[in-house]
Amino acid sequence: MLAASDPSGPRVGYVLKMYPRFSETFILTEILAMEALGADVEIFSLRTPVDGHFHEALAQVRAPVTYLQRQLKPTDLWDTLRLGDAQLPGSLESALPHLLAVDPEDAAQAVELASLVVAHGVDHLHAHFASVAATVARLAARMAGVTYSFTAHAKDVFHDEVNPAELGQKLADAAAAVTISDYNLAFLRSTYGARADRVVRIYNGLDLEALLPSAPLRRPPRVVGVGRLVEKKGFDRLLDALALMVRDGRTVRLDVVGAGPEEEALRARTAALGLTGVVTFHGPLPQGRTLALIKGAAALAAPCVVGADGNRDGLPTVVLEGLALGTPVVATPVTGIPEAVVDGRTGLLVPEGDVAALAAALGALINQPGLRCRLAEAGRRHVEANFDTRKNTALLWQLIREAARERRVVTV
Repeated sequence: MLAASDPSGPRVGYVLKMYPRFSETFILTEILAMEALGADVEIFSLRTPVDGHFHEALAQVRAPVTYLQRQLKPTDLWDTLRLGDAQLPGSLESALPHLLAVDPEDAAQAVELASLVVAHGVDHLHAHFASVAATVARLAARMAGVTYSFTAHAKDVFHDEVNPAELGQKLADAAAAVTISDYNLAFLRSTYGARADRVVRIYNGLDLEALLPSAPLRRPPRVVGVGRLVEKKGFDRLLDALALMVRDGRTVRLDVVGAGPEEEALRARTAALGLTGVVTFHGPLPQGRTLALIKGAAALAAPCVVGADGNRDGLPTVVLEGLALGTPVVATPVTGIPEAVVDGRTGLLVPEGDVAALAAALGALINQPGLRCRLAEAGRRHVEANFDTRKNTALLWQLIREAARERRVVTV
């Protein structure tokens, strides 16, 4: 049953770099949970989608989507500025120094978004990621006279390209800020001091009613790895670990779901290791098929690493999905992962980049049904207690309601 909108709550504009995005299921899950709570939501996307695949649940979202203009011609830019000047009396002139301090495209989108906020009666902006989406949301909120908040994840916090001064300003101006792990929270508070006082940790959540577990007592010797094929996922180490297992005479198969810039190199590595008949690269798959592969595997591998540029995973959704479905997870203690995969209790952790330890942990899960079942039971209890989207989105909704009510607006 669809929830009626909450007349006492603010109208919330979600500001996203790209919507929808195949790899960002956590945003889709959160928006659906927001709507189930009665939130009146509108989505503003800075980029048009480029993914060729979309999740089935996308059709359930009721929120309208507006795609902001990008790469404006001079005449279009002047039209945007004229509209902003008409709808934001006095704000555009006072905001000019702030607009000139950011990328011209971001500035133009901020003006357009501020005009839309006023025209559509939006009371609060919430951005996902502390990078470009938060940049545009911050400026638009200032010009439109509304509050804003954002959720910080990982790349937007730890990547070498993060500008600490800019992130500190966003934290200081935000009516509220969220991050997705205790690890992130500790980093932000130690790095940004009082500017991070309003940051709270709210875990990304799962729709647990759609993720029913099964006991992994009888599973074939299959391992599954899911994610973008990029350095931080550590799939090169996973292939090396699989080669060790095969060399030791173990029967094992690996399913890799996802696409990305490292695909060609990973396929070449598979061939060089003699694993062509052992590894299947599926490419991107619909969520239903991906979850079926996870649910049928003896183990889900998430051997994440910190990239050379500082990029890293925050707390991968697929790790939570594995725990929810009853598939034991082998992962590394990168950023917030140990908050979900508690070593020896809800899953197994191995040192980052330790191929031998990764092979041993995967082998243990393949060979020990009792261990699989024990970890699976505890893993499901852990996600029910900490990663239920209904509970966690309710916390976010309350935070946004309080932020909008306080109207902590920083004027330009």
